[in-house]
Amino acid sequence: MKSRFALALLSGHVDLPDAGPVVVFHPDGAFDFGPVDPARITAVQGFFPDHQALKARKIITATDAPDEQAVAAVVCVSKSKAETLDLIASACAVTPKGATIIVDGPKEAGIESVLKLCRQMAEVGPAFSKAHGKVFAFPNPGQAPDGWAAAPQTVDGYSTRAGVFSADGIDPGSRALVAALPPLKGTVCDLGAGWGYLSAEVLAHCPAVTSIDLVEADWTALACARDNVTDARAAFHWADARDWTGRYETVISNPPFHIGRDTVPALGQAFISQAARLIAPRGQFLMVANRHLPYETTLRTAFTEVVVLAETGGYKVISAKRPVKR
Repeated sequence: MKSRFALALLSGHVDLPDAGPVVVFHPDGAFDFGPVDPARITAVQGFFPDHQALKARKIITATDAPDEQAVAAVVCVSKSKAETLDLIASACAVTPKGATIIVDGPKEAGIESVLKLCRQMAEVGPAFSKAHGKVFAFPNPGQAPDGWAAAPQTVDGYSTRAGVFSADGIDPGSRALVAALPPLKGTVCDLGAGWGYLSAEVLAHCPAVTSIDLVEADWTALACARDNVTDARAAFHWADARDWTGRYETVISNPPFHIGRDTVPALGQAFISQAARLIAPRGQFLMVANRHLPYETTLRTAFTEVVVLAETGGYKVISAKRPVKR
């Protein structure tokens, strides 16, 4: 079945020039580009699994907007409105005034509100509705309204950016994990490090830690982490935590459990299983999770010793040791 974007193009509701480069912002790894020649496309995607999936399809991929001008741009909306507006601002910046900009997204990601805002800045064509979402297009007005292009922001003393997890401040779960951490030493891995709060706190309070690897799939979050964690013991890795390899005395994590707006406990469960493969036989895994998430079975399958260190504000901080041999 063809995608909403492909159908909008094929039906003539939106249109792209017949030749020239097209920049597509934030497509997922399986995005259907419809009739557009893949050789014309540069996909800007900073989420590592999607980036790699697009690359495997022989699509030119980038983590940031290209410097070269394109004849048109496509924006796939994010679950974060601020990030979506930033993507539209980038689309305006990489195309000439009057060039076509197409926006595609589901209702659950807020496409209706984005459409209303775009109508305030440009002459938006009729929206194409399909599959619980919309596609619309408008000519580039020359630049996006003030405030649409996201700039790094400082919150609670840390640098964050629109679209990253907990962009508005320190996540309460991460704060709970830091409060319950025992003194750490040796080698540490921060699995799903985000913008670096856990690692920054560990390095500030655990002088016996010799190194810490920050493993994060979100390119933008990892860039923030580089700003937030300046200790020489830290190393930064853009990667899928579920595939990360190594051997550590301690693994720490506030694992994700959302894909888009959907709650997906299997994502956090995969982090737990991977942590068990990463820690040394006498190592420890320290994590925080929402109380309602069903992680206990996975933890007890992967580890021999599982202890709840603290429960506070809807979160549980868990220590797991002695990984089960496989």
